Amino acid sequence: MLSAVMSLTALGLSLGFILGYAAKFFKVEAAPIVEEIEMMMPGSQCGQCGYPGCRPAAEAIASGAALVTICPPGGRALAEQLAEKLNVVIDLSGMKAEAPKIARVSEATCIGCARCAKKCPTDAIIGAQKQIHVVIRDACIGCGACVEVCPTECLQLHPIAATIKSWKWVKPDAPLLA
Repeated sequence: MLSAVMSLTALGLSLGFILGYAAKFFKVEAAPIVEEIEMMMPGSQCGQCGYPGCRPAAEAIASGAALVTICPPGGRALAEQLAEKLNVVIDLSGMKAEAPKIARVSEATCIGCARCAKKCPTDAIIGAQKQIHVVIRDACIGCGACVEVCPTECLQLHPIAATIKSWKWVKPDAPLLA
């Protein structure tokens, strides 16, 4: 029994050292601009931009293969930040400056078809077949994918109500001291 434990321990340690060495030897350095762009993005991995996650989208933006307006959850604010970071001139006349929104289920009209739960990229909708569904506020990114597939239109996007955690001081338009 003791020899089996010792041999498995030795095997685990040796394989661990081999994997650690391989990780350092075969490490691929990413461009620092890609890391910065990825940190600016929402990180929801929703795929609304057409890329499988925020990392590939950040790589496409950094290489110039995608526009800075590609991220719907980031909206106009993220597009402006990315344009400033990359020194790119963009036309934001087509984008609306909207407040963040989350989905809400109207329990009176929900039939429990579960189409919305299947479509949600962040699994923010809970509910089983033929039961009323609920949206988890902290997990919802407000993408609207669930609203599009709902046959009874019981899902709507609503602005996030201001709470103590989410309230922000409104920046004045003009300087106070002139």
